[in-house]
Amino acid sequence: MKKKCSLLIAVLLLVAPQFVPQAMAAKAVGLDRVVAIVDEDVVLESELNDRLQAVLSRLKGQYSQSQLPEESVLRKQVLEQLIVERVELGLAKRYDIKVEEDEIDQAVERIREKGKMTNEELAADLKRQGLSISGLRAQIRDELTINHLQQGVVSSRIKISPQEIDNFLASSDGKFATSPDYHIGHILIAVPSSADSDTIAAAEKKAKDIYQKLQGGADFAQMAIANSNDQAALQGGDIGWRKLAQLPELFGNQLASLKVGEVTQPFRSGAGFHILKNIEQRGGGQQLIEQTHARHILVKTSEIVDDNQAREKLLALKERIEKGEDFAKLAKENSEDTGSKLSGGDLGWSAPGMFVATFEETLANTPIGKISRPFKSQFGWHILQVLERRKEDMSEQMKRNQAQNVIRSRRFDEEFQLWLTQIREEAFVEIKN
Repeated sequence: MKKKCSLLIAVLLLVAPQFVPQAMAAKAVGLDRVVAIVDEDVVLESELNDRLQAVLSRLKGQYSQSQLPEESVLRKQVLEQLIVERVELGLAKRYDIKVEEDEIDQAVERIREKGKMTNEELAADLKRQGLSISGLRAQIRDELTINHLQQGVVSSRIKISPQEIDNFLASSDGKFATSPDYHIGHILIAVPSSADSDTIAAAEKKAKDIYQKLQGGADFAQMAIANSNDQAALQGGDIGWRKLAQLPELFGNQLASLKVGEVTQPFRSGAGFHILKNIEQRGGGQQLIEQTHARHILVKTSEIVDDNQAREKLLALKERIEKGEDFAKLAKENSEDTGSKLSGGDLGWSAPGMFVATFEETLANTPIGKISRPFKSQFGWHILQVLERRKEDMSEQMKRNQAQNVIRSRRFDEEFQLWLTQIREEAFVEIKN
């Protein structure tokens, strides 16, 4: 059915432009020529030429003229890129993927800051390139839309079993990837390899004296500058961040049980006597995370229900609940969140980062037992009620999550290419000569 529909559009474009849908007709204004039909969209010759010139300009800054491929080859590559983008944008529309204006604002701001430009300078720079702020925002919207589609769809295609996570964590690769990071301070009292017993004893005594001073409150950096024989002595003994798996086993054993801010007692290696400080730590140890148990009611906006109507409906529901009606019953009857409405809007226990920013902020600022005022997210309008809060040691779960993320990131590129090939094959594409 899709192919027949797209063929009809192709015929209309060739025979009767006045019957082409308005959005497509608008694109074909003037002498611009359609170079490809992609499902229910088109690629115009002007777009192809603009993209080709941008690519050529970039490549000429990196390669000599003799190293560049023929323009006909590049033109074919660029056209294929535009076709795939059209397919992706069509899918994003079908999945109702939307980009919020504030997300585009942030992207524009990053561009401005990176170029160290004022708003006026950015506008002038864009004008020199034949662009405008509105054109830039449209480009960014398309790029973010495609990115959201790729991340969401491709990630959902990657299935990782608990056994795969167990196997990864048991491997040396997994142990390295999930090992904690330590910001380390180091003091070395060196001992020559030919040192006699008196020299070794003097070095040990010096190390112990330094340790006692540190325990008494002496500044580690100052002690390192004055006494350490390590190459980082003049940096206050700061040797930076190291993964536990990157350190010599002797160091790793000392740091594994060391809390942040603590120093080790002097210990011996072939190089001399060492004192380590755990300046900072990322990962490892007990990870207490505040979790929240909440429930919510979602009302979506549409052509029939606008923002004001959705908000007013939730205000009325909030008032009914505060007067004694059952939240769960009203959620089952009114919520448009299919994932939670059957359980009375119950979202279960959640940790920070599980929800979108607006939802997270309201969740964090709502007292236990209270119902929030209506607020808007990218999914619609909500009210929520916080039922409980607790602190849980999530160190093991966080390690498993970290392992899962590593496995997923390694598989992403391969799965992404498979997905691109699939959607390209399934799309109707007609390239015009």
